[in-house]
Amino acid sequence: MRYIVSDLLANPIAAGEIVTPRDLGATQLAHWVAEELRRLRADAWPPITEVSLGLPGAVSATGDMVSNAPNLEVVEDPEFLSSLVGALGVDVQIDNDANFALLGEQRFGAARNMPMAGMLTLGAGLGAGLSINGQILRGKHGLVGEFGQLPVGPLGTRLEHLVTGPGIMRRAAEAGVVFATPADLFTDDAVGSVAALRTHFDHALLIVLTAIAVSSEPEVIVLGGGISNSLLGSLSRYEDSLRQNLRVAPRLTLAELGDYSGAAGAIVSSLQAVYSKLGVDALALADLPAAHSLNAQTIAAVHNSPAVPR
Repeated sequence: MRYIVSDLLANPIAAGEIVTPRDLGATQLAHWVAEELRRLRADAWPPITEVSLGLPGAVSATGDMVSNAPNLEVVEDPEFLSSLVGALGVDVQIDNDANFALLGEQRFGAARNMPMAGMLTLGAGLGAGLSINGQILRGKHGLVGEFGQLPVGPLGTRLEHLVTGPGIMRRAAEAGVVFATPADLFTDDAVGSVAALRTHFDHALLIVLTAIAVSSEPEVIVLGGGISNSLLGSLSRYEDSLRQNLRVAPRLTLAELGDYSGAAGAIVSSLQAVYSKLGVDALALADLPAAHSLNAQTIAAVHNSPAVPR
């Protein structure tokens, strides 16, 4: 769980990460999240009026149902969200973590001033966010952008299993290749089975990049997550492949906010909810928060620092 605490102008007060326990039930996990958030602000909790939480999987438009979250299935239990809201005692905004990552990069990062943008997160899972004319696309059941569900591999293997960290490790083991980490796939001098695995990865990645491009025609696709760090030297090659297939191609770039894109998007969501309650016109919310004080440097400056009152 990565978090950012900010003031009403998006100035970060605290940031950090906490390992999410995998052995808790829905209600227990909800109370764990609530206790961790309360601990961050200690006696300053009462001024907190909004919390936004990005979750893996598809989040319904009403924000009360989660599905397709194979890496943290417990959040699909309705008891998780209902218990979390009750335990926090404040308003809670819920969305897919890739949607929040795109929102964070559009407001503070690599997609600033780009209303047509896409986000692709590659790590333990695959997530995608799409924005058209500055609006994040969301469906009734939250399935928009769930490209990881596409059955593109042999015998209907889902795309998510071909390009994520666990998928890379699984396919390497099946091929008799020993990887210490998924990053071992991206060596410059790959030969034999490793080269074949990289070819399969590249093909699968181009499928999801093409899906994002043809579904929303973004100016830029921002790549985030742990796997993305290994792709920097290949971005221009992927752009060339997209251009060859589509005649035009979005620019591919890595997330400026790194692992905190989603937390930054959650800040945007929470602040827009606060501003709305203060009477800000709905049409103006898309351009708020207007300050640019939240960036990789200011996040790093308060990383793991105690969140003291201001």
